[in-house]
Amino acid sequence: MTPQPDALELEDLVMHFGPVRAVDGVSLTIPRGRVTALVGESGSGKSTVGRCVVRLVEPTAGVVRIAGTDVTHLSRRQLRPHRSAVSIVFQDPAASLDPRMLVGEVVAEPLRLSGRRIPRRDREARVATELERVGLRAEVARRYPHELSGGQRQRVSIARALISEPRLLIADEPTSALDVSVQASVLNLLADLQRDIGFACLFITHDLSAVEYLADDIAVMYLGQLVEKGSRERIFARPAHPYTQALLSAAPVADPVRQRQRQPVLLGDDLPSALDPPSGCRFRTRCPLAFDRCASEVPAQVGIGDGMAACHLVQPDGSGPDVRAAQTSEVLS
Repeated sequence: MTPQPDALELEDLVMHFGPVRAVDGVSLTIPRGRVTALVGESGSGKSTVGRCVVRLVEPTAGVVRIAGTDVTHLSRRQLRPHRSAVSIVFQDPAASLDPRMLVGEVVAEPLRLSGRRIPRRDREARVATELERVGLRAEVARRYPHELSGGQRQRVSIARALISEPRLLIADEPTSALDVSVQASVLNLLADLQRDIGFACLFITHDLSAVEYLADDIAVMYLGQLVEKGSRERIFARPAHPYTQALLSAAPVADPVRQRQRQPVLLGDDLPSALDPPSGCRFRTRCPLAFDRCASEVPAQVGIGDGMAACHLVQPDGSGPDVRAAQTSEVLS
């Protein structure tokens, strides 16, 4: 039996906006039916990766394969048969939904753009089914987006993304523009839909509590490059890269006692500019463990089980630096 291709393969993906090196050599694979969280601070390049995948921007270099097909440089006409294989849900539903269109028209738009001739009655039935699947009544199709709440608009965005039955969903910060009171319900919806339908998902976020709940695998970006990849279980239990350790140490936990006892890793300065990234290891200007080699040599990706970490101090068995211990010893000395 021929093995099924991965839902997404990125090989040395590069995206430069003039002198701005937004994405610099990202390689990532998402198997069918799995959720990979792409995490990092604002400005790390994670949203640009998502936009490259759906060809909203043209990659400078590298390869994007969706379900085994290289779509990196296909023309709009050549790309049309592959459009249904990937969909995207944006951060702000108010900005991504056309206010002049009825909700039913918004949800049905991917069917129209696919070029397939679908009778109006069948199209309306598909829209009603998708709306109900995301927890909205079918009559919402006759309303305009501005008549809905933020959470309802994001559900409409999800319905629109899934109506073409994609193999891969790009979810770009899908809850960050929503009220805290509705964020959990939208995350629960995504988790239920992914389990029931089985699509693969690139979940772009800075919310590590959402990552812990939804993701199978995690990829960590810093200033346009991947610094660590691995299973959710391994990375939350044994983060190898100093930057990953810093992110996890700063994420709040629900237990107030544990929260008070935590010692966050303190990083120096703000994120450097992608116009002029640091030489060698890009994280070195903020890393408390940086040494001379970090300035002169780009770290190799050290394999760790099912993933990797790009740090001079990481060993093949996954052992390596402990940023919190190093900071504690510095304070005591």
